[in-house]
Amino acid sequence: MGSSSRRLRAFKRWMRSQGIDFSDALQFTDDGEAISVRALCDLKVGDMVARIPKTTCLTVKTSGARDLIESAGLGGSLGLSVAVMYERSLCQSSPWAPYLHLLPPHESLPLLWSLHEVDSLLCGTELHKTVKEDKAIIYEDWKENILPLLDSPPPFNLNPNFFGAEQYLAARSLIASRSFAIDEYHGSGMVPLADLFNHKTGAEDVHFTSVSSHSDSKSDTGCSKNDLQANAGDNEPLSENSYSDGRGSDTSGGSDLDNSSVLGDHTTALEMIMVKDVKIGNEVFNTYGLVGNAALLHRYGFTEPDNPFDIVNIDLELVSQWSLSLFSGRYSRAKLSLWRRLGYSGCVSENTEYFEISSDGEPQIELLILLYIMLLPEDAYHKLDLTLSTKGNSNGSIGMILSEKGKCMLEKASEVSKDLLLTKDVCNALQLLADMRDSFYGSNSIKDDIEALGNCCIRRERKLYFSLILRISERGILERLRTYAASGAQSFRTAKRSSVRQKLKKT
Repeated sequence: MGSSSRRLRAFKRWMRSQGIDFSDALQFTDDGEAISVRALCDLKVGDMVARIPKTTCLTVKTSGARDLIESAGLGGSLGLSVAVMYERSLCQSSPWAPYLHLLPPHESLPLLWSLHEVDSLLCGTELHKTVKEDKAIIYEDWKENILPLLDSPPPFNLNPNFFGAEQYLAARSLIASRSFAIDEYHGSGMVPLADLFNHKTGAEDVHFTSVSSHSDSKSDTGCSKNDLQANAGDNEPLSENSYSDGRGSDTSGGSDLDNSSVLGDHTTALEMIMVKDVKIGNEVFNTYGLVGNAALLHRYGFTEPDNPFDIVNIDLELVSQWSLSLFSGRYSRAKLSLWRRLGYSGCVSENTEYFEISSDGEPQIELLILLYIMLLPEDAYHKLDLTLSTKGNSNGSIGMILSEKGKCMLEKASEVSKDLLLTKDVCNALQLLADMRDSFYGSNSIKDDIEALGNCCIRRERKLYFSLILRISERGILERLRTYAASGAQSFRTAKRSSVRQKLKKT
């Protein structure tokens, strides 16, 4: 704890020397695991608790390696990784030494776990396949883009000990979990002080804005954590293609830490403004967006119990396996083709088509429509197929089938009532798909996982602890999907009995 206190004191002195203003009402505490920020007095909405000049942010533009990075054409996370590794290689000579010394060597993201840990801890989860692909892709990034830099001519005599694959992965983990999208000129960067505020879903206490040095005008753009609020998909990998901020290298003039010249962007500082009242002694939270646990673990290395933004995906491939267990391959392909001709599709990411199951267990309507079509009787299927072939118009075609049963169906998928699609057979199919998806987690039941979590120590077994929360959360969604299907089937049976009674009354 003594060395932690010394690092914090050195960091505070460095911030003051660099013109980073922060409120005396903020208390920085280090419990040995992580640093947190608490309120030393009541904080009110509108209070400015910090002002951070953009020149103090570690970006490609401010790094001493800027010329090397830009001449190599490295942008996005690749470029920022080189900047971080280069400044780390300078040790105490780096202008950011006190800040870098405060950071951990790396964040415990799944990207840095061993393959055995990935396979044993993430098996069945939404992250398992993504993380394995990330590790391979990011190693290729290093080999193709970072390794050649070691042959750079003077003055860049790079120390290989700071630019190896392990160091690159470590830099990428810090960038994934700590960087902010600053502005178009800087792109993404490491923002001292801002990255000390911990995340809490749906509980933003402080908000970041850009502010001009020439006026009091403020801009609420370019300061989002990792740009995650604009791209919060649980399946987004950390490869360069998907993780880059997309801006690439900018060759316009810049400044280093000591240069106070006006930057390419009209704003020159970031301000941290309170957007909620925080009582004395309470932690002050930032938020990384409305993000599910798979994305939190993927990019930040932790999960939250009872996260309302969790989802589970059911791949189209799994639906095809279910269909082939009941019907011939030709039959399944014909029904899938009909579904597509009607204008439907699932979500697509990394060449995988899938359907989302929300945290309350409700399936994406496109999945219900696909199951409904797969289970259509032959006469209804041929009638629908003939309608499409002769009229060439998909609008209202699925509604036509249901309307013949005395029900009302709107033309657009977004307006289709899910209740009308929840036949007994569709509900049975949903339960089977839930069972098939749940089997990916292995032989342990969700009760086994809950018991394991209860016996797990978060300080000693962080990887296991956060992985179990993800597994339990996802499997809980599958349980709610089963409940949804069972209640839908019950509603269908009730409606059917009611219809029979009405017919009997008429006779």
